[in-house]
Amino acid sequence: MAKFRGKRKVLEQVRIEGIAAEGKCIARVNDEVLFVEGVAPGDVVDVLVTRKKKNFMEGKPLTFHEYSKDRIEPFCQHFGVCGGCKWQHIPYDIQLKYKHQQVIDNLERIGKIPLPEISPILGSSKIKYYRNKLEYTFSNWKWLTQDEIATGEELDRRGLGFHVPGSFDKILDIETCYHQPDPSNEIRLSVRKYCLENDVPFFDLKRRTGNVRNLIIRNSSLDQWMVIVQFAMEHEKNMGLMEHIKTAFPHIHSLQYVINDKGNETFHDLEVMLYYGEAHITEAMEDVRFRVGPKSFYQTNAAQAYELYKIARDYADLKGDEVVYDLYTGTGTIANFIAKDAKKVIGLEYVEAAIEDAKLNSEINGVTNTEFYAGDMRELLNDDFMSNHDRPDVIITDPPRAGMHEDVIGMLLKIEAQKIVYVSCNPATQARDLALLDAKYSVKKVQPVDMFPQTHHVENVVLLVKN
Repeated sequence: MAKFRGKRKVLEQVRIEGIAAEGKCIARVNDEVLFVEGVAPGDVVDVLVTRKKKNFMEGKPLTFHEYSKDRIEPFCQHFGVCGGCKWQHIPYDIQLKYKHQQVIDNLERIGKIPLPEISPILGSSKIKYYRNKLEYTFSNWKWLTQDEIATGEELDRRGLGFHVPGSFDKILDIETCYHQPDPSNEIRLSVRKYCLENDVPFFDLKRRTGNVRNLIIRNSSLDQWMVIVQFAMEHEKNMGLMEHIKTAFPHIHSLQYVINDKGNETFHDLEVMLYYGEAHITEAMEDVRFRVGPKSFYQTNAAQAYELYKIARDYADLKGDEVVYDLYTGTGTIANFIAKDAKKVIGLEYVEAAIEDAKLNSEINGVTNTEFYAGDMRELLNDDFMSNHDRPDVIITDPPRAGMHEDVIGMLLKIEAQKIVYVSCNPATQARDLALLDAKYSVKKVQPVDMFPQTHHVENVVLLVKN
């Protein structure tokens, strides 16, 4: 049954059936597919239709008539407004069930290739406080909750937190975040308190006025901490804030800042100034050390990344005499992790700064059998490259969410390495690529891995062997 709220249709008494791609829940109304956020399988709700397409509808819940037996109470006070942990209301074992099914559905429906039995998903040992990097944004026009609006009071609109989904200029002021371990929360709250009390001008994302604009907190498994503050301009109060952080948190290993007058918060093309400590922190994986700088990429769930890379290493099953290509090597984490088990590892990556980090990580670990090259994968991995380098026995590929370009897959089919280990953060594009690789390769093993509890994201590792 349907009624209308203004010009928008409201679907009444909709029973939510399951979870679909991208974490949205799914229902069917009069043979039409309906995607809904903020609900759980088993909920019965009235849904406001926000988007209508030929083959589906999207909506948001208005009234809950019945709650799913699988629902739990979200642990974060910001749940429902902050877009960071959208599955808090779903028990972790149920989250894993749907993520595992997501991998199966993608490989079967998109890949449409013969598959072995898919291994049970590997869950994360930590479902809170598992991230090693968070980025907070300052704003003088923070998002107001319904409770704050209801007070009718004139409220201080300065805040430090996360972007509200769908609103680039509104920031949700965060009290407690369950992503990163302490002292992450203490650092953010102390920085905010200092800026409020000392009238440090918060940045205005629309008008581009104000000064303090971004706070980045990184940590490693060795309990080393890095804090980076972004300012819009040189200002007399900048160093006061930096000195406050240094004094209040002497445990910080690296304290740095950036002057960024651009229209966005990216700073990969800007100079980072060291205020105190070292210019990097150190991460460890077994006996390998990785230097993490302010611009370095490192997996944000380090403990689970170790499990992921162990699976990739097991699938590669190196005997010591193989040449391995590590595609999309990033800062060379996998390359350096497996180097001791291979004759040679060649890492390829688009980002030149990441390649410099990869070379440095080999150097500080005394690894001498790695080579790293920067360039667009389509243009780098070609016939000329192959004629000047050893052919690989094993290829490990860990591409971005978009997967591999068809030209790269064509080159892999031409190279004909005996094994390909495909690590993916997007099983849908992985399935598409596997269908193309099926011309010469068979899938022998599949291992889903959960890197991001409380979200819909899932990683997947696949072993392919040449026919």
